[in-house]
Amino acid sequence: MAQNNMHNLVTIIKRLEAATTRLEDIASSTIELPQAVPALNATLATPSGPSSTASPTPQQPASASSAPKQAPQEPLPESVEEFDAFVGQAVDKYVKASKKLGGLIEEQASKVLQGFKQQRRFILISTKAKKPDITGSDMVVYQELLKPINEALMAVNSIKESNRGSPVFSQLSAVAEGIMVLAWVTVDNKPFKHVEESLGSAQFFGNRVLKDHKDKDADQVEWVQAFYQVFRDLAEYVKQYFPNGIPWNSKGLPAAEVAKSLESALAPAAAAAAPPPPPPPAGGAPPPPPPPGPPPVLQIKEQPASSSSKPDGMGAVFSELNKGESVTKGLRKVDKSEMTHKNPSLRASSTVSDSSARGKSPAPGKKPKPESMRVKKPPKKELDGNKWTIENFEKHPEPIEIDAEMSHSILISRCNQTTVIVRGKANAVTVENTQRLSLVVDSLVSTVDVVKSANFALQVMGTLPTILLDQLDGAQVYLSKESASTRVFSSKSAGINVNVPGAGEDDDYKEIPLPSQICSYYDEQKGDMVNEIVDHAG
Repeated sequence: MAQNNMHNLVTIIKRLEAATTRLEDIASSTIELPQAVPALNATLATPSGPSSTASPTPQQPASASSAPKQAPQEPLPESVEEFDAFVGQAVDKYVKASKKLGGLIEEQASKVLQGFKQQRRFILISTKAKKPDITGSDMVVYQELLKPINEALMAVNSIKESNRGSPVFSQLSAVAEGIMVLAWVTVDNKPFKHVEESLGSAQFFGNRVLKDHKDKDADQVEWVQAFYQVFRDLAEYVKQYFPNGIPWNSKGLPAAEVAKSLESALAPAAAAAAPPPPPPPAGGAPPPPPPPGPPPVLQIKEQPASSSSKPDGMGAVFSELNKGESVTKGLRKVDKSEMTHKNPSLRASSTVSDSSARGKSPAPGKKPKPESMRVKKPPKKELDGNKWTIENFEKHPEPIEIDAEMSHSILISRCNQTTVIVRGKANAVTVENTQRLSLVVDSLVSTVDVVKSANFALQVMGTLPTILLDQLDGAQVYLSKESASTRVFSSKSAGINVNVPGAGEDDDYKEIPLPSQICSYYDEQKGDMVNEIVDHAG
């Protein structure tokens, strides 16, 4: 009887072994399981006898060899590593200083940071790709590479344009004027000079912020200095690695393929960042899993390549120009109500699809356009809060009069051959970029600040503490008896005359020229430089 029971037990064990072997064959013949899940890669335990149930085999932890194999990451070029260091130091310091101030300044700084990140992508692509032929069919590819940088440029300028009445408009203007520094990647000859010129553009409004907040707001001063340092560090970086522009890689792949490979590399990087599966419980190995089902189908959506035979980008432009006179047949006249440059509300509210709009080229002009070629904007005279704005007046036949109060500040910009009269006692007057402007003021609390003007005339009827003249070519200043003690500060200016009233009521004004030539020499006895005004006796 015992022999029959033993025979039955052996028969059952053999049948179990056969069934297990069959299950293993089925598992190995199916599609290979994902290696990232080690619990599904464990083979089914094969019982070898009655003793196999008493001491189950512990499951081995997944080793390094069972981890998914990834291609070794290529080392970054030195130029890209140094650019990362520049962003992590100078740009990050500017972004942190902007976060302290918050509001629109912080929002604009985030767009600036995004622009530098896109520029880093452009530099990385240039180290692996051949230079696109911008005169041929590769012009579209080149524009696509620059498109993210251009979008960051427009986003920074959009924040400034849509917040003209903001109290931090000077800060927004400084960043908007300097953001064109991102276009240095398009300059082939000494791009570091473009970086230095962009710093000069930013300093026009940045120095005004320093002047307004000096000894008042340390965070504002720190913010301006951090913003300036971005330009200085970037200029040193460009001098060292790209003195003659982006060199590209003559033995590299086409730029479109390199850009596509960088985008596709983000998918496996996200998959590799997935957390590992939890370890098995301490009480022993779990029971064998059931046979796996078919693996899920991974669907990757790819944009189909354009099969259109019509040219794009600059190719389409030249194709249209070759039509001759018929190129303008499909055009229509745009109404003034549809012009965005005459309707700021359209710029702030309307959106234009990417497919129908060609982005503004970020390539900078090496020289500004002369005044005769610039588009003339309509004259403007308005009071926004406590700030008067007078601009774009040309040969105005009658004097422009302003009834000012003590809290009002006045900005006069781009007015030529015009007379402005300020009645009442205002706070301050700023004049910039004018030709043959005549200004008459009653009294001011602080200063008249004149910058980059020619043939300027100022008459003070009451009192005025200070006059600041910077980069002037010819000026006549007439002071009253009440303002005879006015202090005049001049720099980088020539041909400035101050007229003071005579001793008697019927006496004529006395014209006193301001010195524009200084003689300097070293005095050994004093141990210092001695500066003397040069007088020309006629």
